[in-house]
Formats: sequence, C-alpha cells, structure tokens
Amino acid sequence: MTLYPKLIIDALATVTYAGTKKNLVESNMVADTPSINGNHVRVVLEFPRETDPFLKSTVKAAEAAIHYHCGKDVEVEILTEFRSKPRPEVDKLLPQVKNIVAVSSGKGGVGKSTVAANLAIALARLGYRVGLLDTDIFGPSVPKMFGVEDARPYAVEVDGRQLIEPIEQYGVRLLSIGFFVNPDTATLWRGGMATSALKQLIADANWGELDYFILDTPPGTSDIHLTLLQTLAITGAIIVSTPQDVALADARKGIDMYRNEKVNVPILGLVENMAWFTPAELPENRYYIFGREGCRRLAEEMNVPLLAQIPLVQSICENGDNGTPAALHADTMTGQAFLAFAQSVVTVVNRRNRELPRTEIVGTGE
Repeated sequence: MTLYPKLIIDALATVTYAGTKKNLVESNMVADTPSINGNHVRVVLEFPRETDPFLKSTVKAAEAAIHYHCGKDVEVEILTEFRSKPRPEVDKLLPQVKNIVAVSSGKGGVGKSTVAANLAIALARLGYRVGLLDTDIFGPSVPKMFGVEDARPYAVEVDGRQLIEPIEQYGVRLLSIGFFVNPDTATLWRGGMATSALKQLIADANWGELDYFILDTPPGTSDIHLTLLQTLAITGAIIVSTPQDVALADARKGIDMYRNEKVNVPILGLVENMAWFTPAELPENRYYIFGREGCRRLAEEMNVPLLAQIPLVQSICENGDNGTPAALHADTMTGQAFLAFAQSVVTVVNRRNRELPRTEIVGTGE
C-alpha cells in the first residue's frame, strides 16, 4: 500500500479523544501534516497539557488505528506536544504574591477556618489584594463559609498555560477542593492523591497579584503541612487556639513544627479564639468558659505577639454557616475585632519582612 498524508489523517479520524468526545482531527490535535519516509510514518499529536490523563491511551489508539488502516508493517512514530506550558519550578511559583500566611492550629475545633476566612475578608476590606486557599483536603469548609458551595471554577489560558480561575467572593480569591468534590461524600484519598491535588490548587491556578495569600491549613501536623512547606516560601504562621489547656498543649506542637530548624518559618503570633462567651442580650458580660488568658500566657512564654482575642458570640457561628462571615459586619463587636486583628497582621508581617530574611522552601530530603 502506498502511504500518503490523507490516508494517515483518515486513520486518525477514527480515534476518539476522551477529553473532548470527538476524534483527533475534529479536536485539532494533529499538530502537523504527517511525515512519511518510505514505510516510516511520523505523527505529532498536540495535547492540552503534560499531565493529560488520556495521553497514553490516545497515543496507543492512534498507533493501532494507523496499523489497522495502513498495514501492520508500517513503522509508526508518534510525538507529543502540549498547548499548556509546563508548571514552573517550585522556587518560581506565585511570583506575584507578596506575603504567604499560614493559619494553623494544633487541634481541630478551635475555629481556625473561621479565623482564616475572617482574616482574609478583613484584609480585603482594608484594601489589600487577598487570596485564600483551603488546604484541608479532607474537610474543606471555605465554600460554605463564603456562601459559594455551588460555584465551579473554570479554566483560563494565561501565558500559554491552562490555569484554574479562583472563585471571587467578598473581594477574596478562593480555591478549595470542596469546589471539585461532592460535599455529601467523604473524600477517601491516600496521602499522595491529596498532596497532588493540593499542588494543583497552588501551582495550576490563576492567583495573579496578591498582597496576602492566606493558607487555611488542616489541624495538627501532616503530609499537607509538609507539602506546603516544600512548595511555598511561607512568610509566617499564625497559630489559633482556645484558652483551654488541652488546646494550648497542641498549639505548642504547632509552634514547634514551624520553628523546627529544618522548617524555620517565623511565628507571626497567636490568636485566642473563643476567648470568652458574650451573650447577645448581655453584650457587656464575659464568661470565660474555656479558661482565661491561656493564649496570652503562651504568647509570653513563646515570646510571640498575641494578635487577637476573639470572643465566642453566637453570631460568628451563624454568619459562618450562612456564608456571611463576621468580618463583613464592621458595625458589630466581632466585625471590629477581626478588622483590628487584620491590622495587627499587617503590622507584624511588615516588621517580619524588615527584620528577617525570606523563608526558604523546605527540601524534599531526596
């Protein structure tokens, strides 16, 4: 059989690309006219990105189709190209982001996500460009707290790369694994899958220019924290705790993780959440149901600032559940508390940047 380009194109037109449900020709994936040299055929297929999950199966199907339509003795060489440029090296990620702040807690249930969400909104209300990444792969809460549970990010092309466009709400650019999974289904992923998803939310998203990039981290210390430390040069960490002794013991572990000599991320300060209970009908009253001044004592012991004491007020919970965080309500006691907290964060970040060198990314140990 005499080989000619149209014969090869017709063979490729019988192969369906799973990414578009159309054939390779209709999907504009045949990058150039097939090259024929005697019995040797060279085809260049263009895929959307290097990490295309259908790449290997599509290449095999294309090779099989050419053999079927043109003869088994044809030598087939298939090269691949990619429309999206490769992901930048780790130390070149997010070049337009000025400050990366991790909001952490030693244990769950202390209101860390509430603090992170309200900090992001308060910073935006102060006029800063803010992004918030929900890094809790297994228990994402940011979509609900911002009232955007039904939002679905889409892809945009930026400088030759296909990137995820963050959802914008209340002046904050948001991403969370919660936008991509069923909210009613448990996320049963091994550690490697979770860290891979997290890297995509960081490196393959169109974060743009940000003054503050807030990381809402999972409680405790885990693979997720290590991935963040190995991927981003974190400006500093904020530790959230209640005044309760058991929470303070775990907060110490969180501080120790960031202060570890191999990590060396500065602690910007502590936040005492649920510092006291104030009933709506008695706004002047304070009931210290989780203990009193525990974070203040820990801050003094660890020689770090106490950035805020946030009261336990029913409206904070209600506003979070309703997707309208307390920082939106500047005329309330809690709204003012979060705005004051954000101003304290700006102050300590500026001081940290003047006095300390840039944080180094933690090595992988390979």
